[in-house]
Amino acid sequence: MHMSPQDVTVVALLADPDAPTEIAERMARALSARLAERSGQGRRFDVKVISEPFTAGTEDPHTLMRRIKDRGSAEDWDIVVALTDLPLHSHGRRLAVDLSHEHGLALLSLPSLGGLRLQTRARRAVEEAVLGLAGLRDTGAEGRPRSQRHPGPPAVRLTALPPGQAGEEGTADLRYVVSGPRGYLRVLAGMVRANRPWRLVPGLSKALAAALATGAVATVNSTVWSLAEALSAPRLVIAMVGSVALMIGWLIVDAELWHRPPEGSPEASQRARLYNASTVLTVGIGVLVCYVGLLLINVVWALFILNDQVFAAMTREPLDAAEYWTLSWFVASTATVGGALGSGLESDEAIRAAAYSKREQERRQMARDDHGDQRVT
Repeated sequence: MHMSPQDVTVVALLADPDAPTEIAERMARALSARLAERSGQGRRFDVKVISEPFTAGTEDPHTLMRRIKDRGSAEDWDIVVALTDLPLHSHGRRLAVDLSHEHGLALLSLPSLGGLRLQTRARRAVEEAVLGLAGLRDTGAEGRPRSQRHPGPPAVRLTALPPGQAGEEGTADLRYVVSGPRGYLRVLAGMVRANRPWRLVPGLSKALAAALATGAVATVNSTVWSLAEALSAPRLVIAMVGSVALMIGWLIVDAELWHRPPEGSPEASQRARLYNASTVLTVGIGVLVCYVGLLLINVVWALFILNDQVFAAMTREPLDAAEYWTLSWFVASTATVGGALGSGLESDEAIRAAAYSKREQERRQMARDDHGDQRVT
């Protein structure tokens, strides 16, 4: 299709629910103006955001590109850019972007952009993809070598890879991948960022309440004073690490967040390792935030409730700043164990965002509901 400079290019941002949709909606506010400014020649862009679980049931890039193509063919869209928070793999490679210049399609895996400045990086990648697809579709008949007309998504270092080199022939005619240990860490950081670990903290309200109650009682217990006084710094560190690890393990086991891949699939095993690593890091960040909060609350509570004369009589040590800190540190570890028990009262919904497998189940259910609604109507 050849468009005149005054034509409007309709760009659809097809986004998975949750984080990808939020990112797409934020970038869409100014994307039309930015695309028009960068493209020049009086071209205008109409950007639409469509939130659909287009990845439900599959993580195969070829299948996803076919779904995107079928979805776009049913609408009056010139370019479709699909955004997902799934880490996509193909033949052992971590996929960042798939492009189909023939059909005007792009598939972007957000975790490949890393965990920092995700909104900015995603916007730049989408801009480059749209401008590249629009430009190529306008000038495809000019006969210039295709290799000279392939722009790459900026902001992160990606490797251009024609799909044929990966042993796959499909809809995409250009692929960008991340490789090496740094690429693995970037994808892992992007997955943790997509999990939004800060949302785990308010979801653990019952666990925090149990931990606060445990800490309040332990702070006024003279036996706890003696134990805290007798513990060395290394043992306090061990107590902290042990209590945090117990909390993390209990949350993962209780909510069934551990992902078990099907046997006999190396790619599924690789993906499961990424899923589980991101889950452990996400839950770990949430638990550490809770631990620091408990520690600070315990310090304030100890300053308010403890009497230096009573403390000195029981422990034969003056109640100074070091004693306040040591006692609060030990109590925070003890309270975290109590919080782990309290976390069993939480619903899976409170911590489901910490696991990709849980979100995949939700998207499958959303897709089934959508199909059911269509059959009813």
